[in-house]
Amino acid sequence: MTALRHRLPLLLLAPLLWLALALALPAQESDLTVFEVDSFNSGMPEPADGVDRSTPQSTMESFFAFADDDDWAQAAQLLDLSEIPEDAQPQSGAQLAQMLRDILKRKVLLDWADLVDRPDAMLTRGQSDDPLVGVARRSILLDVLDLRDHPVELRLDRVQPPEGDPVWVVSRRSVRDLPGLHRLYGPTELELQLPESLRQETVAGLMVWELIGLPLVILAAALAGWAASRLLKLAARHTPGFVARGVIRAIRWPLIVFIVTWVISVTTQSFFVFSGQVELIIGPLTIIGYTVAALLFLLNGVDAILDRIAPLDGMQVNDAREGELRAYATRITTVRRVLIVIIVIVGFGVVLSQTELFRGFGLSILASAGALTLIFGFAARQVLGNILASLQITLNQSARIGDKILYNDQLCYVERINFTYVQLKIWTGERLVVPVSEFISEPFQNWVMGDVQMVRLIPLKFAHDADVGAMRDAFFEIIDDLDPDELQDRDAHKVMVTGHDVFGMEATFCLACANADTAWTLACTVRERLLARGTEMQQGGAHVFPDANPAEGA
Repeated sequence: MTALRHRLPLLLLAPLLWLALALALPAQESDLTVFEVDSFNSGMPEPADGVDRSTPQSTMESFFAFADDDDWAQAAQLLDLSEIPEDAQPQSGAQLAQMLRDILKRKVLLDWADLVDRPDAMLTRGQSDDPLVGVARRSILLDVLDLRDHPVELRLDRVQPPEGDPVWVVSRRSVRDLPGLHRLYGPTELELQLPESLRQETVAGLMVWELIGLPLVILAAALAGWAASRLLKLAARHTPGFVARGVIRAIRWPLIVFIVTWVISVTTQSFFVFSGQVELIIGPLTIIGYTVAALLFLLNGVDAILDRIAPLDGMQVNDAREGELRAYATRITTVRRVLIVIIVIVGFGVVLSQTELFRGFGLSILASAGALTLIFGFAARQVLGNILASLQITLNQSARIGDKILYNDQLCYVERINFTYVQLKIWTGERLVVPVSEFISEPFQNWVMGDVQMVRLIPLKFAHDADVGAMRDAFFEIIDDLDPDELQDRDAHKVMVTGHDVFGMEATFCLACANADTAWTLACTVRERLLARGTEMQQGGAHVFPDANPAEGA
């Protein structure tokens, strides 16, 4: 305890002594803010007064200023040429500066907000969760480009020569990759053959040949797609065999999309290399085109396979007694929709991972998962709701493919359960298209859910003194003439007086049907024969139907 009491003042004074020592020492720049080098452009002459390499922004501004004046000797001063022999630095530096200008113009859209005008390149503004805000930097990424089979980075580095102030220059590693990048993204041989007048810059920095060539590229791609479509149609028309024609129809649209995308991609990469503003649009569109072609191919393949597995068309599915078959067909369509959702999500993820669309447009904030979820969720809330509702229908089996239902007083079959709508086939042959959200919100009668047997009610109006017994006998005589396989036991049929008014009484003929699929047709047949039998009895002197004029009937 005594030793601790003697040491306590020293412990309290230690932080103060440490702070005083730190303030007394001369301010020295941390090694983490620069790259210390043994030599820097030792073979280059002294830079001109206009060369400003103190900040990332001033470095790039100086480079573009000298490039616009074709002063490549001074533009080379903005590059780290330390890996080039000293005697070759002036000449090689000028050539590399020209290569860098072409690459920046054709493939890179600089984010000037990231090129801050501070020697330490510290970001003072930004989101609170950005790790770079408030941190000094010694390297800045300009862009990432593909060099044959691997990506390379274009960077600005802050280097510290043995004697002199730190400077911001294009990194020596980026300089090393410039020849290879220029072979891929620099002017092509065909472009160099164009007249000088076509290579002049015009609107938004685009050259004359770009304004002329871009519509021609789009036209060539459209013609290639049209030619492919015509050839595939002719091939499907003259190809024997149902399977072969089905394969051609399945690959038609994927192949058309692929050919159109391929023509645009090859033209803009091999024959002409467009500027960065155009590449910003063409690059993502080519990736989207290839992805869409692959998705269409997969979707058509899934459809072809499932169509072979499940008979979604034909009277067999519509048979009320084939409940298992209808449930199986409905499950197959559910699997199809789930596969479509998975394929589309995977494709969307591929597009986002392979393109820098959001970064290029300066909408990096939108690239966050939360923002994307909110935007797409709000824009597609009705579509997503219909998709979930369609999955709900198929999972709870409230309506299956081939089910006979009574929807809004329309007798129809469930022909398709799609993502956003239900396709119903009315008994007249017409198609009724109902949004899924509306379909599940309205009650409907499913005639084949559970037991396929049902009783059809045939109400008829008779006079007060009509002989119901005679009509009952006629009803059972008519039943005996029908197909017994379509009816239940004879005891299941009934005739009951269910109401009356001043005009007469109402008798209901209960027709017990064995098959809901043919029940409506049988009821129509029985009603017709009952009216014919009542007319015969009326003509024979019996009083069957009520005496009412049109005004009373109204």
